[in-house]
Amino acid sequence: MEVSDHLKGILDTIPKKPGCYLLKNANGEIIYIGKAVNLRSRVRSYFHNDSNLGNKTQRLVHEVSDIEWIVVGSELEALILEMNLIKRHRPRFNIRLKDDKRYPYIKIHWQDAFPKITVTRQMKEDGARYFGPYASVWAVHQTLDVLRRIFPYLTCDRTITGEDTRACLYYDIKLCTAPCIGAVNQTEYRQMITDLQDFLNGKSKPIVKRLEKAMQKASDELRYEKAAAVRDQLKAIGAVLERQKIVFNTDYLDSDVIAMAREEGEACVQIFFIRNGKLIGREYFILEGTEESSDPEVIEQFIKQFYTEAANVPDQVMLPNEIEEAKIIGQWLRSRRGGEKVELFVPKGGQPKELVQMAAENATDTLAALRAQWQVDTHKQEQALAELQQALKLSEPPNRIECYDISNTQGTATVGSMVVFEQGVPSKKLYRRFNVKSVLGVPDDFASMEEVLTRRFRRWHLAQETEAKPGFKPDASFSFLPDLVIIDGGKGQLSRAVKVLEQFALADKVPVVGLAKQEEEIFFPNKSKPTTLPRHSQGLYLLQRIRDEAHRFAITAHRKKRSKLGLASQLDTIPGIGPTRRKALLKHFGSVDKIRAASVDDLTNVVPKRNAESIKAHLE
Repeated sequence: MEVSDHLKGILDTIPKKPGCYLLKNANGEIIYIGKAVNLRSRVRSYFHNDSNLGNKTQRLVHEVSDIEWIVVGSELEALILEMNLIKRHRPRFNIRLKDDKRYPYIKIHWQDAFPKITVTRQMKEDGARYFGPYASVWAVHQTLDVLRRIFPYLTCDRTITGEDTRACLYYDIKLCTAPCIGAVNQTEYRQMITDLQDFLNGKSKPIVKRLEKAMQKASDELRYEKAAAVRDQLKAIGAVLERQKIVFNTDYLDSDVIAMAREEGEACVQIFFIRNGKLIGREYFILEGTEESSDPEVIEQFIKQFYTEAANVPDQVMLPNEIEEAKIIGQWLRSRRGGEKVELFVPKGGQPKELVQMAAENATDTLAALRAQWQVDTHKQEQALAELQQALKLSEPPNRIECYDISNTQGTATVGSMVVFEQGVPSKKLYRRFNVKSVLGVPDDFASMEEVLTRRFRRWHLAQETEAKPGFKPDASFSFLPDLVIIDGGKGQLSRAVKVLEQFALADKVPVVGLAKQEEEIFFPNKSKPTTLPRHSQGLYLLQRIRDEAHRFAITAHRKKRSKLGLASQLDTIPGIGPTRRKALLKHFGSVDKIRAASVDDLTNVVPKRNAESIKAHLE
């Protein structure tokens, strides 16, 4: 391939040291991140002879316009830096976990006197103990539902003194041990949470033995209610243990078992968690960008990304294939485990090999089920777009749909939302919020909509003018015209949208409709009568999803803006509340918080009823 003078200059200056390299395209976007023991040798290999490269790598190389590198002190440092950079930038040519959100964890607030259990998406060095990651929040809550029946931990926000006069309802239904009333003391409660942690780690035998002794002791002391409670706890534990398959003797090392299935550029990795000889859980993860990558390379990337997020690292990791970086990854996992050795190996026979095969079968079944669901969803999306094309008389299916909504409280903190759906699914990276500037004091959704659309299409117009300029980086939210614009509202909002499109000479290029909430009526420009779609059509479902998403996004932005204003400044923005009335309100109630808590009747003791209702609307 032809290498530009700019790239040649960079290739000649790359050092022969360990580090990471970042390949960028013409827009400055990082499209691939890699590491190397010898940066110079590795990066130059991309540009020597592209006939020896796979199709994916050839596409990558042809897009490269710039290269950056970061030199580090060792291969291990390069590995850690590479993982952190991929996690931060998620380059599209790298193999990566499909969900770009943080995975959920179970968090045990061990640093507190009476630890509670919550769900979080971020591990911190805060004294808490974490378990995970899990593939979904649903899986976490399912686990917690089981745990709470066995170990009824606190879920309320009470300050625990042991001296409350009454416990909450959860105590009556045996979902809390009620330390608030002294039913258990701090030592007993923390022992229960310790048991919960051990149970999550597969260490159930010591718990069962201790509870059996406690039940017998309570019975001998004629404390039959306590004995019955422990008996019920043992039954719940037994029900869970029956579902945990015993795969090894208990003296076997704690292990994670990893296997994979692949199809059409996507890979499903199944991981089994074996603790104290029992299969205590399993999760699956989808990776994308795996086309043309070997199985060992995909597994290698999964290990690096998964254990970057994992709360715990086991004694050993069983793999389906040998991986090239096993030694350096082993060093990294050892550092993550506090210096204790972690063995990565491919089982050659016996139960370990059978476990890897079982994980591979599960991965195959999971990927097949997911692909079937994806195909169903894709068919529904295609059907919905086809129905919209026909109903709205569009020349093509509306592959890019933009929807706009306005949110305000009596004219203050007005925010407009723009949501974008591509191929029938939300593209959240293209969503945008607009703080409305031209409408103050009095609510005017029509004028607000006009401002939002004017700013949106002005950005498109500017992008067309500056596209040819060197170094121009377009904003994908504004640089492309939509195939359909949906306005949340009826004729009034729609007329303002048409006015804006005419201003930018787009009235014939960009179809626009209004969607009214009550009867889900669709309004067209220059037509008096609206139309409706069949109640159970995929096209209507898609319109409703888009409209509801625009509304949700607008409301969220509006609430954030109101919270930034602060309650005191909100008083200043309420129509009819000037300095005199504000002073009278504060003198009568003592604080803004008390004004907010007051009823309309209370407020009318200080201001007229119309102003009282306005205050409630703004501050509630």
